[in-house]
Amino acid sequence: MKSTNTSPIKLSLISLLLGGFSIGMTEFLMMGILPDLSKSLHISIPEAGHLISIYALGVVIGAPLMVGLTSNQPPRKVLIGLMLMVGVFNGLFALAGNYPLLMATRFMAGLPHGAFFGIGAVVASKLAEPGREARAVSVMFAGLTVANIIGVPLGTYIGHNYSWRYSFVIIAVVALLAALAVKVWMPSVKSESETSFLKSLNIFKYKELWFIIGISTIGTGGFFAWISYIAPLMTEVAGFNNNVMTIIMVVAGLGMVVGNFVGGRLADRFSPLTTTTYLLLCMVAALLLTVVMVQFKPTAVFMTFLIGAIGFGVIAPMQMLIVQQAKGAEMLASSLLQATSNMGNALGAFLGGLPIAAGFGYTSPEYVGAALAFTGVLFCLLLMASYKQRARRMAVA
Repeated sequence: MKSTNTSPIKLSLISLLLGGFSIGMTEFLMMGILPDLSKSLHISIPEAGHLISIYALGVVIGAPLMVGLTSNQPPRKVLIGLMLMVGVFNGLFALAGNYPLLMATRFMAGLPHGAFFGIGAVVASKLAEPGREARAVSVMFAGLTVANIIGVPLGTYIGHNYSWRYSFVIIAVVALLAALAVKVWMPSVKSESETSFLKSLNIFKYKELWFIIGISTIGTGGFFAWISYIAPLMTEVAGFNNNVMTIIMVVAGLGMVVGNFVGGRLADRFSPLTTTTYLLLCMVAALLLTVVMVQFKPTAVFMTFLIGAIGFGVIAPMQMLIVQQAKGAEMLASSLLQATSNMGNALGAFLGGLPIAAGFGYTSPEYVGAALAFTGVLFCLLLMASYKQRARRMAVA
């Protein structure tokens, strides 16, 4: 049931935003403090980089696992528990004294990631006024974008100048505050379906869900093929100094903020599928255009903002798309989207690095990214055709 009082709704969305902020810092801060962590632990950069991979593995495993284990619990209670996990395991990560403990706590910190956003997206859409569901979901995901603008640069600064451990203590504190905010501000929300977790697995029988998974896993990989190699693109091709990269990342973060909210509004005004299709087409064009525009510093910065906006513009529409597809298993499907997007992260970074390793230069990942985004468009078209075919069958019946 939706409240007629907008103040409690806004406060509950802010509690989700805080949770998204802490998870965003957990995921993206590691990229900024990797050299500091490597130096302090006397391990190589590739070994330190495994802490990024193990977190992504935790997200992929944890998304369906956490939803399955908590399927009989009230969403509010589950969200509090997930935030407590983020706080506790980031705190333990900050205290860990050796590499195996760091790997273990980093993996555990990734487990609640997908489930929090998956369950939080369903809760946010239930609390929203009719026709504003995607906008409500975008508020929660704004935590990720704000983390990239404020949290990650701040954590990176602290990691460089003091200790990376302090940065993860900050994450732990924010996560615990988010758990408290959910407890105080979040109203009780019941699931619309009593479907058991095992029965909810039936959603995998439908080809439409697999098309959406294809959009998330491959289509969003275009964004990650670009951002994974943004540093050498800006320093080696655009000619920026290394010290300017922090500002460039803030510009990308600002684009993410704008795109996140615009994407939510477009999905409410048109439809999640239409919005996702056109945004992925824009991503294809923007990545190809970047190959030329990155040669000049002003246009390189503009394209950084634009691609950041498009990349995060698809989040809320895709979240609504999979929730609409998986009636009766919304929380499983929604959390699944987080797992597949992390697979897109890994896929985009891996494939984007291949042409660089082959000697094709630092603009070559943009071509890979454009191909991945265009594949996402093809999945969108297949999904549209499937929906039309279903509508015709229902009309005949």
